[in-house]
Amino acid sequence: VQLQASGGGLVQPGGSLRLSCAASGNIFSINVMGWYRQAPGKERELVASITGGGSETFVDSVKGRFIISKDNAKNTLYLQMNSLEPEDTAVYYCNMKMKRWWGDSFVDYWGKGTLVTVSS
Repeated sequence: VQLQASGGGLVQPGGSLRLSCAASGNIFSINVMGWYRQAPGKERELVASITGGGSETFVDSVKGRFIISKDNAKNTLYLQMNSLEPEDTAVYYCNMKMKRWWGDSFVDYWGKGTLVTVSS
């Protein structure tokens, strides 16, 4: 199983970016999908997550600005980031907890990360 994240880049404060994360390979079931980020000198934090049933969680600092969504048919996760602030600058990682076959356990899979830089 591979997770390929894309969509990062340089954006001015107040701008928007949309991150995508596509999973490929032998996938039986995905439980939870999420986006994490790690800023320089800081620990990795959960930014947003969405369950198979569609329940969403967000870190307080992005509530009202970020939107998480998924396309189950494409095994793809999205993060729409609006009103970006310099404090959002970080490497963003996608995470999916999935089973590769019916008897498997849910295992964490990670994308390689995509850099988001918010600067004027």
